[in-house]
Amino acid sequence: MISAQTASGSRPRLVLVALLLLLATALGGCALVDQTRALIFGDRDRGPQTPEFMAMDGLEAMNRGNYRKALKVFQEIKERYPFSTVGPLAELKAADANFYMGRYQEAHLLYQEFENNHPTNEAIPYVLFQMGMSHYRRIDTIDRDPAHAINAVAEFSRLNRAFPDSPYQREAAARIMAAQDFLARHEMFVAAFYVKTKEYDQASGRLDYLLATYPESEIAPEARDLLAAIEAGNPPTRRWRDWLPDISLRGWRGFLDSLSATPGMVDPDSGPI
Repeated sequence: MISAQTASGSRPRLVLVALLLLLATALGGCALVDQTRALIFGDRDRGPQTPEFMAMDGLEAMNRGNYRKALKVFQEIKERYPFSTVGPLAELKAADANFYMGRYQEAHLLYQEFENNHPTNEAIPYVLFQMGMSHYRRIDTIDRDPAHAINAVAEFSRLNRAFPDSPYQREAAARIMAAQDFLARHEMFVAAFYVKTKEYDQASGRLDYLLATYPESEIAPEARDLLAAIEAGNPPTRRWRDWLPDISLRGWRGFLDSLSATPGMVDPDSGPI
């Protein structure tokens, strides 16, 4: 039987374990997780499967790229020890494991669950960024449904409104610009299709929307030329494919130069993605 003194003495130790686990999560690296285990438990066997031990195993699996094993561990912690000191960590890392396995819909749901359960947690800026990334990674080509680009813009914008000084602000802003450029080119694609089918009213409507919504987009000058030609009753006679923009999402780093430098802003290259 464990004495009352022993039991009470173990609680600060478990709190220390949880704090070190959070530090290991923030800094990453297999060595740090191993060192944390050695610091707290020495060279002894792993012993009983406490949630703290399990969390260490999950973090080690994450750092080694074994996301499937990590997910299994963190899900077990969520189910068996939802109110433990490492419960929030398990929720967050279960979302991360799904994300890194490319299961973006599942990841988004788990990030959303974490935000709902822990709205004041210091990890919320990261969670909001990852929610945006969960849509951003699913952006396809401009001839497909643009919903994920629209949702990515909304999520990144929410992050930057709520946490304008977060270390993710500049990268989120650049990804917003990339997604908006994608959406402008989507509208141009649809307008070009309507030109091909001689549905000029519909083409004009799309071009008007493009210019009103994305006036600073790179494709805006070409959209103005096409709209002017249609309104003049002189629609283009060249092949409709000549009007088509690039169909793929452009790299977000190419939009960084368009952002004004912010003093004290963390270099986006140091971000988690």
